[in-house]
Amino acid sequence: MSADDVFYDSLEARDPAEREREQMSALAGHIARAKERAPYYGRILRDVDPAEMVSRDALARLPVTRKKDLVAEQGKLPPFGGLNATSPGHMARAFASPGPIYEPQGACDDYWRMARGLFAAGFRAGELVHNTFAYHLTPGGWMMDSGARALGCPVVPAGVGNTELQVQAIAQLRPTCFAGTPDYLKVLLDKADEEGLDASSIRRALVSGGALFPSLRQGYQNRGIETLQCYATAECGLIAYETAAAGGGPNEGMVVDEHVLLEIVRPGTDTPVPEGEVGEVVVTVLNPDYPLIRFSTGDLSAVLPGQSPCGRTNIRIKGWMGRADQTAKVKGMFVRPEQVDQVVQHHPEIAKARLVVERRGESDIMTLVCEVPGGDEALGRKIAESVQAFCKVKGDVALVEPGELPNDGKVIDDQRSYE
Repeated sequence: MSADDVFYDSLEARDPAEREREQMSALAGHIARAKERAPYYGRILRDVDPAEMVSRDALARLPVTRKKDLVAEQGKLPPFGGLNATSPGHMARAFASPGPIYEPQGACDDYWRMARGLFAAGFRAGELVHNTFAYHLTPGGWMMDSGARALGCPVVPAGVGNTELQVQAIAQLRPTCFAGTPDYLKVLLDKADEEGLDASSIRRALVSGGALFPSLRQGYQNRGIETLQCYATAECGLIAYETAAAGGGPNEGMVVDEHVLLEIVRPGTDTPVPEGEVGEVVVTVLNPDYPLIRFSTGDLSAVLPGQSPCGRTNIRIKGWMGRADQTAKVKGMFVRPEQVDQVVQHHPEIAKARLVVERRGESDIMTLVCEVPGGDEALGRKIAESVQAFCKVKGDVALVEPGELPNDGKVIDDQRSYE
């Protein structure tokens, strides 16, 4: 097998020292551009000399920007809080994600660099990709779509929902590749079985937006579908991706994208932790349009020692290991403590509430447990409607008597195991 069959490009097999030199050289120019063209970075980096940004230690002295900062800055300076170095009028698209947080898409091809992750998952030119990420307001659909097109893959822009129509399209169009959340592929396969439709054309999948649990991956493997996952966010695009092991299945960990400088910091701080210690993922994305510098995703992970057996030489992370705060990702959507508080404020009958997230079968289930004196089913239904309205995800409601919830400060209790 040639190198062209193994790697998306030559960057993936660079000598690590060469990569570090080239990335540090690019970092200085990246920071200089951000200071000059992005008002937010011009302000927070006003005393920073870009010429001195030539090492990881120098990068670690810069402040971390977190998602909550995006919300505040975008409120002060719409639309993107001054973090953009390209004017909105020269962008290709603008998106609105829960938070609310607004993200730009630059005009270049494969803006989010997703082709690299798709290639590692076995997607190749000419293969039809059934893409079930949403194309409406949030960028997930466009992220995978642009990456697939960069590889030369035609795309079925399936989006979310319309499950019966989707399985009919799969049976007729015969896509070989799937992109979507980990759970939704099973929904489609089960629906195809129920309708007596053939979905066996799907042989490869790249999933994201939630945890790919081992039992779910094995279930896909049993159906002949090689399934890998990638780690990406609406702001950053591709951060890291799994690679295929020689005997099938994934190699350990996720390889970091070539245009990302990744750090792991102690949660809530700007301080990097030693290699192997679990902490908060902070990335600097070498993106000239939206030059995120030390941006915290709010996710937890850790750097793995050594290189991947696949031959890619960049650092690896363990993958997604939960949230640094109490935010949970449920069915591909972030649910935050402030959204739970909105539900509580909307119903004065609720004395206290806690959102419990569990894994039942192969699905994420969330239940809002509410302390309500003498609550009834009618109130429970109204609260459930508010959960969907404020959290954008359906959830069950359980009413308990005052005093039954622990007094431990938890608003979201994620009880899923990621082992």
